[in-house]
Amino acid sequence: MRLALGACIGVLVALVSADATLAAARLARYRELPNGPLQFLDEQFSSATAPLVLDRFQERTAVAFGDRAIQRISLQAAAGVGKTAIECMCAWYFLGTQCLLPGEHPKGFVTSVTHENLRDNFWAEMDKWRQRSAYLSHAFTWTAQRIFANDYPSTWFLAPRNWPKTGNADQQGATLSGLHGKSVLALVDESGAIPPTVLRAAEQALADRPLFGKIMQSGNPISLEGMLYAAANQLRAQWTIIIVTNDPDDPHCSSRGDKDWARLQIATYGRDNPWVMAYILGKFPPSSLNTLLGHEQVELAMQREPQPHEYDWAQKRLGIDVARFGDDRTVIFPRQGLACFKPVILRGARTTDIAARVYQAKQKWGSELELVDDTGHWGHGVIDNLIAAGTAPHAVVFHAPALNPRYKNRRAEMWIEMSKAVVGGLALPRSAPDLIAELTHVKYTFLNGVFLLEDKAITKKLLGRSPDIADALALTYALPDMPGQVMDEIRARGGAGGPGRVRTEEDE
Repeated sequence: MRLALGACIGVLVALVSADATLAAARLARYRELPNGPLQFLDEQFSSATAPLVLDRFQERTAVAFGDRAIQRISLQAAAGVGKTAIECMCAWYFLGTQCLLPGEHPKGFVTSVTHENLRDNFWAEMDKWRQRSAYLSHAFTWTAQRIFANDYPSTWFLAPRNWPKTGNADQQGATLSGLHGKSVLALVDESGAIPPTVLRAAEQALADRPLFGKIMQSGNPISLEGMLYAAANQLRAQWTIIIVTNDPDDPHCSSRGDKDWARLQIATYGRDNPWVMAYILGKFPPSSLNTLLGHEQVELAMQREPQPHEYDWAQKRLGIDVARFGDDRTVIFPRQGLACFKPVILRGARTTDIAARVYQAKQKWGSELELVDDTGHWGHGVIDNLIAAGTAPHAVVFHAPALNPRYKNRRAEMWIEMSKAVVGGLALPRSAPDLIAELTHVKYTFLNGVFLLEDKAITKKLLGRSPDIADALALTYALPDMPGQVMDEIRARGGAGGPGRVRTEEDE
């Protein structure tokens, strides 16, 4: 058997020596010993200058993955703890060791919550780990479409699959179809919001009784409708659940998560906050965290090309998000009705420079309303300079009470109104690619019957930057849209106070 295996994958001579029998013995040890997966990971991914150091949950995951009796593994994890890394390492263990019979090669599919996350996060990380191993680099080829064994490219592989978010149950269930053989792997990354129907075909692969069959998923516990929740509840008896917390007060917490950030969020929002529960404690909140917008919706909005008559009747607005910290950006976002135009992005600009750039845009484009983020009074200086220049900017405080009681605060109100516009026909500029990630990362939930948006500090941590461009666009929805020049006409009519002054009840 081992000699046959050695002949099956002769490229394994790069693993130890020119002796294929010895290579097969090494592979057998990786498969048969309880700690074999850990030996594989250590020997393939460690070097003299960069030894592999695994978290306890990663070690437990690797051992469970190598156990043929465990067919379903679910990582219910906090954010930033290294769950994608251990997924990739387990996938390489599968590809590198599970050729169990001649002609029966390992086959696997992987999917994720979005095409972008699969491509830019998981799939890129697979190549990173491949490059750390002389054996894997020699025996396998990584491409954007497929990872395959060089000797058997059509039958020994791991391939990415996208699942149809708007498809029916049958279409979603077909995502992982085609997994048949003695060694199969279905891997679902960021599965917190992926429906359980996506696993249908993978379950059929396990029904074929493979010698090594594995379904593995991981994600943040953000949804009560996703496959992560199903595994932890109604399907609990079928799954091995590994809960990974970043709670600094838990002795079993991950060693990798940012503990200072975790302590700050817990102290600021409390342990019952839905985002703290999902992203720090690794627990499901009472209600799902929902993404405001999907990638497909934002990309469709970027393809729209409205005609002038569809928007030129509307008021011209500028949303101005003033940078709070050195790594943030000041953004000036112009919008007229359903038409958005290229935002102006400034870095390290002083208050006077920002005000001058806004005034220049007002003079050049003819904006009728300038809405400035004054949360924490960061926009005070810009507002004062604009007033001194003879304009009338409108200050917006994100945490102030919403105009509509359905929303928790102004930020939730503006963002949700903006998302409704994106779905309803808004044309977004193609020249702002960062806007896609910013619009699709922010989530909402319900608290005491009102819409609540996740705090900006949490968004910034998970996104890796502040959503400044999206915030600037959201500011243009701080007040209901109105036809252009209406305010000028109101001011021109004057009142008790004369031209340029809006009449109020105090004038009666």
